[in-house]
Amino acid sequence: MDTRLGQTRLVQPQSGIFAFGTTEHCYVELDLAPGADAGSLVSALAALHGPDSPLVATSAVVALRPELWASVAPDAAPPAVRSFAPIQAGAYSMPATQHDAWIWCAGPSRDVVFDSASGAIHSLAARATVATEVTGWVHERNRDLTGFIDGTENPPAIEAPGVALVPAGPGVGASVLLVQQWEHLDSFAALSVEEQEKVIGRTKSDSIQLEGAAMPADSHVSRNVVEEDGKELAIFRRNTAWGGPTRHGTMFVGFCGSQHPLQVMLERMAGVPDGVRDALTRHTVPLTGAYYVVPALDALARLLGEC
Repeated sequence: MDTRLGQTRLVQPQSGIFAFGTTEHCYVELDLAPGADAGSLVSALAALHGPDSPLVATSAVVALRPELWASVAPDAAPPAVRSFAPIQAGAYSMPATQHDAWIWCAGPSRDVVFDSASGAIHSLAARATVATEVTGWVHERNRDLTGFIDGTENPPAIEAPGVALVPAGPGVGASVLLVQQWEHLDSFAALSVEEQEKVIGRTKSDSIQLEGAAMPADSHVSRNVVEEDGKELAIFRRNTAWGGPTRHGTMFVGFCGSQHPLQVMLERMAGVPDGVRDALTRHTVPLTGAYYVVPALDALARLLGEC
């Protein structure tokens, strides 16, 4: 609820954040076209949720580079959110490939998603240029291409908004988004199941967390399950698979009410705080890295029509 000016109104997030059940996905990153105005780009992105949207029978999420969104709608910008910066720990690094805007189209079939993403790109052509495009898909309902269940730590649906959305204050109802495209290496498949389970920190068949001495300090679970002040940091994941038989991996799509948990997990994976690097990063390669703000619908509605 937002009670500013003595009024009470429901703040609505972009529903696509929580739209499970879609099997086909397309992720598009954009940069502001030369000479284009940031406000007009935001207005055009807002229109993708409007009555004349080219998005048909799809779930859609639009997001902006944190600094760009703050320049257009400072009162609706979550505090202390910044663009992705390279993460370096010794010889290991995660690259920064920040762009100005991001669109995620998801739907029941590839043709529907293709048509919607194409229509969205066409509607933005005067204001933005396409920087990257990735097609994603759901693998075996809930397993990534390592064969392990993905998203075991996700909050249940009733708790997900409390994790994914800014709860109050500037940017209420918005979400901080981390997007990373990870490529899987053949080395992981060459490991025995027992070795793979030590890398992940869970059993492969039923995703039961390893316990005690059986849990390596550098497992993916060990590096990502983090407590601060007695409370576990939580994020909301909507990952998919991408690619084909020869090149493929995980499209990491993580939402949170603040940037801090996302950044802490990334730095722990790289080994920044203690030199212990996530074992999974020895079998996967980060190709991209970007942070975005996913504005609430009411914040976008205030900018609709300012093209």
